[in-house]
Amino acid sequence: MKSVEQYRNQKVLVLGLAKSGVNAARLLHKLGAFVTVNDKKDFDNNPDAQELLSEGIKVITGGHPLSLLDEDFKIVVKNPGIPYSNPIVSGALAKGIPVITEVELASQILEGELIGVTGTNGKTTTTTMITMMLNRRENAGKAYVAGNIGVPASAVAQKAGANDTMVTELSSFMLCGIDQLHPHIAVITNIYSTHLDWHGNRANYVKAKMRITMNQTADDYLVINWDSDEWRQLSTQSRAQVVPFSRQDNSRAGAYELDGKLYFKDEYIMDAKEIKVPGDHNVENALAAIAVAKIKGVSTAGIKQVLKTFSGVRHRTQYVETYEGRQFYNDSKATNLVSTEMALRGFDQPVVLLAGGLDRGNTFEKMAPALKEHVKTLIVFGETAQKVADAGKLAGIDDIVFTENCETAVPIAWEHSTAGNIIMLSPACASWDQYPNFEIRGDRYIKAIEKLTGKAEEN
Repeated sequence: MKSVEQYRNQKVLVLGLAKSGVNAARLLHKLGAFVTVNDKKDFDNNPDAQELLSEGIKVITGGHPLSLLDEDFKIVVKNPGIPYSNPIVSGALAKGIPVITEVELASQILEGELIGVTGTNGKTTTTTMITMMLNRRENAGKAYVAGNIGVPASAVAQKAGANDTMVTELSSFMLCGIDQLHPHIAVITNIYSTHLDWHGNRANYVKAKMRITMNQTADDYLVINWDSDEWRQLSTQSRAQVVPFSRQDNSRAGAYELDGKLYFKDEYIMDAKEIKVPGDHNVENALAAIAVAKIKGVSTAGIKQVLKTFSGVRHRTQYVETYEGRQFYNDSKATNLVSTEMALRGFDQPVVLLAGGLDRGNTFEKMAPALKEHVKTLIVFGETAQKVADAGKLAGIDDIVFTENCETAVPIAWEHSTAGNIIMLSPACASWDQYPNFEIRGDRYIKAIEKLTGKAEEN
């Protein structure tokens, strides 16, 4: 990692723990900073805070006291999910104290190259595909996944060498807190409307996403989806070389699909149907990854090997198992209706859909066409159960069942399915009304499947 002296003997506040906060605190401590960690969870139920205290880091828990602003902090490193309306954050900014997120800190110590991936949908799958493809190169450094994918960038940046690459999934929340982060290749998979409760409006959300390219120069690359007039127009904001990808054959200057075949410029890569993970959205993800791989000199054979064998990322249209003719899929990461629509369009078979979750105030009428085309039975739960059911009624679905959560939905889905059906958790909502995160929701769903099929151990 790079030698960084700017934090030595400086007071730094890490606001909010979880993986990013814990790793940021440890890195700053290693860099010689006087670190204070502040987390709202009380100390007795906060193992992360307990560990950091044992390592000699100052810890304040149980809330966010405004008296912290009286400290002479040089900088605040905040958890990406904490909004800028938080009194500590807004107060720090009012005092002229910079507020960054952990990925910015990681970029400051990274010796190797940074590839950044953002977008509303497809970030994790595209990040993983790119990393796997880069690791097919001969006589090249190692590629690491990092960021919103669940691997703290500050931990990866410490072990990545000068010849290595950190392929970093960047959420809009993370991008709001960057300053100098500079990806050599930036990828924008798509931009729909989500997290508007956090950003306030779509314009702010789009602006946050476009921060991924704000420090790029003419020596860098912006790989961007070319299948929307808006996204094409957004590309003009970048100083980087624009490399488009298109599933609708809107440009042949980068990666594209034509008559069911995938190309990069004039080179045929493979047939779209050879991609192991299902769905048009995964063709888009593959095209974005192909563009990056070709920029970085990955062979066509290496690209094909990855796309023919990659079976998906956990919780992202993840194949779980087939039992008595029914295929189970876990798409717990589908926290907005566009993600669920894309997942549904990946299947020709009738789908028993498990959906519902946190109510962010939106409705689900726009999902009705996809429901009408693909769903035979709709099982709903969580705060949005009635709203999702209303969309199902609008789609003409007669078989709609209310239940408590995604776990109780599994045996109901089994009862309402037949051989040849797809049973899929794709909630179209965040998990926070019932589960701490989408990963736990997906894991609980898988456990319920294991119980149904007799694979779970009885206690």
